[in-house]
Amino acid sequence: MTTAPLTVLAQGLGTQPLQNWIQGNIVPLILLAIAVILLWIGGRGDNAGVARRGAALVVGLLVLGIAVSGRAPEVGNFLASLVIG
Repeated sequence: MTTAPLTVLAQGLGTQPLQNWIQGNIVPLILLAIAVILLWIGGRGDNAGVARRGAALVVGLLVLGIAVSGRAPEVGNFLASLVIG
């Protein structure tokens, strides 16, 4: 029994469809849930808590944007150049 046909079939497999589905469906759903939670916390009067969580959310969204765009090496090089010149 040879493995050549399996090798040929396996070359067409990838994770791009799953990545596209996650980016198109799961990420917006998570962002919507976070927004609802922040609005609920703000409705209770904990404005300092909303501001703290909002700042953490912005940092998290920046990291997510870098990871999803595939430009992490360029961003890392830019940040390193700010420190070392």
